[in-house]
Amino acid sequence: MSTGSVEVVYRGIFQKTLAKNICRGVVFAARKEGKIGMAFGRYSDSPERNGIPAKQFAVVSDTQEELQEYLSRYEPDNNDVTIAADDTLCKGVESWAWYGLQPINKLLKEGGTLLVPSMRSPDDLIRDIHRKGAPYNLAIVKGTASFSGLWVYKNDHTDVRLLGALAKVAPHIIGRDAILETIREQWKDEQKVASAKKSYELTKSKSVGADQGNDEVPFEFELPGWTKMEEGLVIRGMAGEQKVAGRDGGYVPARNPTFKKFSTRTMRPVVNFDTCTQCKICWLQCPDTCFDITPDGFYDANMEACCGCGVCEAVCPVDNCITMVNEQAFTDNASQWEMWAKDKEGYSAWMSKKIAAQPPRSHGFHHRGQYAEEIAHESS
Repeated sequence: MSTGSVEVVYRGIFQKTLAKNICRGVVFAARKEGKIGMAFGRYSDSPERNGIPAKQFAVVSDTQEELQEYLSRYEPDNNDVTIAADDTLCKGVESWAWYGLQPINKLLKEGGTLLVPSMRSPDDLIRDIHRKGAPYNLAIVKGTASFSGLWVYKNDHTDVRLLGALAKVAPHIIGRDAILETIREQWKDEQKVASAKKSYELTKSKSVGADQGNDEVPFEFELPGWTKMEEGLVIRGMAGEQKVAGRDGGYVPARNPTFKKFSTRTMRPVVNFDTCTQCKICWLQCPDTCFDITPDGFYDANMEACCGCGVCEAVCPVDNCITMVNEQAFTDNASQWEMWAKDKEGYSAWMSKKIAAQPPRSHGFHHRGQYAEEIAHESS
């Protein structure tokens, strides 16, 4: 066997424990098969902000020498399996280093497997995933994104279910029996052993062709050479305002073109401009200054700057004027105000459809006690 690696892409803070459990589980299982492995975080001690895509890896080898040779790279770039812990990450990830949008399958080897917990169909997910230019496989473990972070752990078996699926799609890295034995020893829960076994049995892969997927060209930036790099990571603040084609009036703050935050988002605000009173509170309270003032005095959330925190929904004094909707319901970052201004009836129908069909929130809670309610519902 050659060295094999697993990349886990997760929502910073929200899914840190989930990613850690998966990677350490891989290493414990590998040792049971006489192999050697290591699990580590891609960003080491760098700060993890809420929702910012982050990574952990597990690397497994037959020998210490093979492992050391593989780990001498700064980042594994030929992974056997990439696990996207939240299906909204399938749209791509903008790392904390701000070097552009990285497709979720970019570091996946040809013929490797993208493994995703989701309630969506393979074809639906493939529409979000950027074309790789090489064939790979897509496997789905049925379930919603798990809120398994630092302070709240949703014990819904997502970690062991993904480990069971991993043994199915990449048996050369870890085998089924080793995974089940590891879960029995480390988790000490026979129900979790049963969950992993069931996931192994149910997991199936779908082949994805080289030309399938989102044909969008991910944005990227010219990176500075070593002679131009500054002492620290710098994103320049931009003073003043910017002019937007087709808009005469209003105010759009200048934004650094290399700092986009939308891959942080698992939800986005949908605004009912018909009930908006133009009170300015969303504009004042948005921590990322993502609202643009329109020529007619409304506030339009810029979807490249919005990180989906939900503060605007929380502070809006008008019932249901701003509603947070799961990111999977959208295919672009177009202006909602422009859509509304061109066709108010069409926008109303679009807005109603998005709000009515919104899936459960991936992270964060709408009201106190929601977490307990979800656990009770899932147990019934």
